[in-house]
Amino acid sequence: MTTKNTESRSETRSESESLSGGVTWAAANARRLARQGLTAPSDGGPAAVAGAMVGAHAQVLSAAELSVALRLDGGATRETVRTALWADGSLVKTFGPRGTVHLLPSADLPLWTGALSALPAGRNAMPDGVRMTEDETDQVVAAIADALADDDLTVDELTEEIVARTGPWAGDRVMDAFQTKWPRWRQMTHTAAHRGALCFGPNRGRKVTYTNPHRLLPGFTPLEGRAALAGLVERYLYAYGPASPQHFAKWATAPVNWARELFDTLAAEGRTEEVRYEGGPAWVVAGDTDFPTEPAAPGVRLLPYFDAFTIASQPRERLFAGAAYERALGGGQAGNFPVLLIDGVVAGVWHQRRSGKWLDVTVEPLGTLTAAHRTALGEQVERTGEILQGTPRLTVGPVSVGPHA
Repeated sequence: MTTKNTESRSETRSESESLSGGVTWAAANARRLARQGLTAPSDGGPAAVAGAMVGAHAQVLSAAELSVALRLDGGATRETVRTALWADGSLVKTFGPRGTVHLLPSADLPLWTGALSALPAGRNAMPDGVRMTEDETDQVVAAIADALADDDLTVDELTEEIVARTGPWAGDRVMDAFQTKWPRWRQMTHTAAHRGALCFGPNRGRKVTYTNPHRLLPGFTPLEGRAALAGLVERYLYAYGPASPQHFAKWATAPVNWARELFDTLAAEGRTEEVRYEGGPAWVVAGDTDFPTEPAAPGVRLLPYFDAFTIASQPRERLFAGAAYERALGGGQAGNFPVLLIDGVVAGVWHQRRSGKWLDVTVEPLGTLTAAHRTALGEQVERTGEILQGTPRLTVGPVSVGPHA
């Protein structure tokens, strides 16, 4: 990542100055934007950008492609991201934080699998008769790893292989999903990924395939859980700090009390340190206490669904200030709407629809756009079209579709 703006002594507070008056949200936000490649594009590749984001949400793959490519310089497009994912293998598509699909740097997969498999297991929300026991989970994960050891498999093919290794109970179609029923084993897909037994392979036509990361990454072994968790917290704090244990727990879907104990341990080991942030205690990586003296530089950005910056930046009510909190969040959850970012804060929502070569982009600002904003917005729409390889047409007006449409 290009972070020279935040590392220059002429533009940052010294450590003593940062700690004496506390870190303001404006300073934290400016540093996050710079480290995310949203102030100036990164000269790294897709894997470096995904690492700086601490994972790119990829439930909608086109959104992940846009998230990563818009942070890259040199005219990167979605094909740049696809090449990193399916050709050179520097990115991997798998289940990341919150059990959702992410693009992660392949080199970081040992850390991610070690950390995610060490998170406290929450209560299985599946009803009686559907829920799997710990022993059944272990059987399914082992069966997945063995079935994918030599080939990429579709869901149906993997179901057959799992049933052959465990018994018919694993294939019972008991899970409610999208007006159909899924086989029982699929409730543990993300668990298998977190344990390093599964990740996504290239699509076979329109069908998703899974593969074993041990085949993709020779010598792959998940890191020991305690060390992996420490490393993940440090990466999270470097990208999104200052942050509290509550912030990390929400991001990772982990118990708050457990996160507090983890943060206390890391602070006692000298790996993190406490600062004042927004009137309360928060943590940064030890020694990482320089922050910009100026707020985020003026600028306009279009961020897609579930962009990492909008998901992880806290406190959320500062990024989604005023009318943005009601309009751009889905029930308080970030990511359900693509957002218009002006001068580092959410200032509207947008939507894009492809029709042949055309990419119709509708942007709904929550305030008045200046002439400079309109010019910058036009440039962003052109860049979006370049990345998604379509011819963009901009409409400024209401976005009529609902969240995650």
